[in-house]
Amino acid sequence: MTDVHIAVGEADFDPAVQLARLEALGGGAVASFTGIVRGGDGLQAMQLDHYPAMTDAQIARIVDEAQGRWPLLGVVVIHRVGELRPGERIVFVGTASAHRAASLESCAFLIDWLKTSAPFWKKERFDDGRAEWVEARAEDDAARDRWG
Repeated sequence: MTDVHIAVGEADFDPAVQLARLEALGGGAVASFTGIVRGGDGLQAMQLDHYPAMTDAQIARIVDEAQGRWPLLGVVVIHRVGELRPGERIVFVGTASAHRAASLESCAFLIDWLKTSAPFWKKERFDDGRAEWVEARAEDDAARDRWG
């Protein structure tokens, strides 16, 4: 049985704590990704909104799919919502398995899916007063589509 931890909320997280959770499962490999809000171009903040019931169900579904594709011992998916500033952590995905390929591939699969298909709405606010919705990018869709 895979140890699964999924959290969506405003609270920050400590990647070291999440890595320790996965390492404690006794596998031979842990892979992780931590996403940080990018700065530059006058970005002041990013607002992330979601519909909790939909988000929770969709993330649970894709974690189930990852467990069906790879022999995983553990999965951690944390995604923050609310107002985030440049330099703040936004997402953590970690996977544990007996072998590196399963950990690396499943981690990439999960982050590619979260980036493109998770039901989050992102609006960026800039120093000059403008605010823009974050649009989907073709290269992110292509990364997701490689998983079939």
